[in-house]
Amino acid sequence: MLGMPEREKKLTINEIYHSIQGESTWMGRPCVFVRLTFCDLRCNYCDTEYAFYEGKKQTLQEIVDMVAAFRCPLVEITGGEPLLQKNVLPLISILCDAGYTVLLETSGAHDISKVDPRVHRIMDLKTPDSGEVDKNLWSNIDHLTPRDEVKFVMGSREDYEWSRDKVQRYNLPSRCHAVLFSPIFGRIDPRQIVEWILADKLDVRFQLQMHKFIWSPTQRGV
Repeated sequence: MLGMPEREKKLTINEIYHSIQGESTWMGRPCVFVRLTFCDLRCNYCDTEYAFYEGKKQTLQEIVDMVAAFRCPLVEITGGEPLLQKNVLPLISILCDAGYTVLLETSGAHDISKVDPRVHRIMDLKTPDSGEVDKNLWSNIDHLTPRDEVKFVMGSREDYEWSRDKVQRYNLPSRCHAVLFSPIFGRIDPRQIVEWILADKLDVRFQLQMHKFIWSPTQRGV
């Protein structure tokens, strides 16, 4: 049991809200999102730029209490880039200890090996069109487990071929629970990616960002 000093540690939080999970194999499930402030990447398709700087400091206990108020067993820690703040690690462990199913959405630019092994890590490997492909930390692939998922967000044929190469080179379907191919919203016809996947017979899962079809693509808190 973690003591109160641990729970008095603080994180800068952008928002905490209850919605439908819009991506990953958990898509469609009610979920509490804990969005942390700060990110050291600047992907040119980013839809959460407001999380770069906006936020307020909260103790881990305050965060856990806010999550508990929603009475939802699924929690996602996201950002920004959540692994930029070291106190996210004890928060994750507190939530796991409390019986929550915890998802962590991370860019893949930071070491995932120290994350509680009970967590389902969703790692977003950056494609060339993101402008941040050089930030990928490839050693993270060695730490993937059957609980984890790897996501590729793509906006062009070049992105697709790059992603296909990485899936095959690292044999990603055998290393993790799912490999996700997702279009950059509004930049590429999703049908093209589907046709390429089928032609190449890739063992991946195509996905759309469900929340952007339910609500306005730029709406916050969903």
